[in-house]
Amino acid sequence: MSIRNVAFLVNPSRPEAISAAGELAPLLFSAGFSLYTISDIDIEGIKKVAAEDLPEIELAVVLGGDGTILRAAEVTLTRKIPLLGINLGNVGFLAEVDRPTIKAIAQSIIDKSYVSENRMVLQFEIERGGKVVSTGWALNEVTVERDATTMVELFVEIDRRPLSHWGCDGVICSTPTGSTAYAFSAGGPVLWPEIEALVLLPISAHALFARPMVVSPKSEIIITVESSAALLSADALRKTPLQLGDRVIITRDERTIMLSHVSSTLFTDRLVAKFKLPIEGWRGE
Repeated sequence: MSIRNVAFLVNPSRPEAISAAGELAPLLFSAGFSLYTISDIDIEGIKKVAAEDLPEIELAVVLGGDGTILRAAEVTLTRKIPLLGINLGNVGFLAEVDRPTIKAIAQSIIDKSYVSENRMVLQFEIERGGKVVSTGWALNEVTVERDATTMVELFVEIDRRPLSHWGCDGVICSTPTGSTAYAFSAGGPVLWPEIEALVLLPISAHALFARPMVVSPKSEIIITVESSAALLSADALRKTPLQLGDRVIITRDERTIMLSHVSSTLFTDRLVAKFKLPIEGWRGE
């Protein structure tokens, strides 16, 4: 019988995450799994390794919030493996809506009965003096924003055609997954995850036209910095300082993130649970 490998990615600052990992590990270990983690936790049966030393794994189990899942995506993106996020109390948009039992989680992993879906990823390049000086990616959003108390001056093009010049706090380009994150807080539309589109919106722009836009996923978005400095942020995790004249080129990445759930959940139900939308009494129910 071949050994099956699973990685545990746990938020070490959340006791409930460590406790859940401690309950789940022996169930998988007794079923013949080898368990690994790159997290700062110490649980019997789980071998702690550096990220580059992770063996081939069939699944990454994430115990924490949406932020932990975004960090876990850094491990799973290049490996093309499913990422199973477990809800630990606060409803997020990436993990389960309802928290399944530990036994149900273990059984879904053993049986491979979890449901996976591909989520769009953004890629970006930073051009400086005609040369690419940095590249990266984001699952939620790429943001070019001010790096000081004053607003930043940004010039935006779509498909190599000028769109607008904005004096603003920043510009967000998000995936459908990210439409319920920073872009939502800035007044952007909610996109269902299966929609193939990008959201582009300025933040607090001093302009008559400063509405959120839904852009083709085939489009190329270019943001040129016309201030002395700015900051690029990818998923609020990976940050790069920008200089006057830098060009940020954002496109859809060929890669995807595989998000998994113990059971299939409609995005509508996720919205209702997250925002506690008033549905009681609808049609007498």
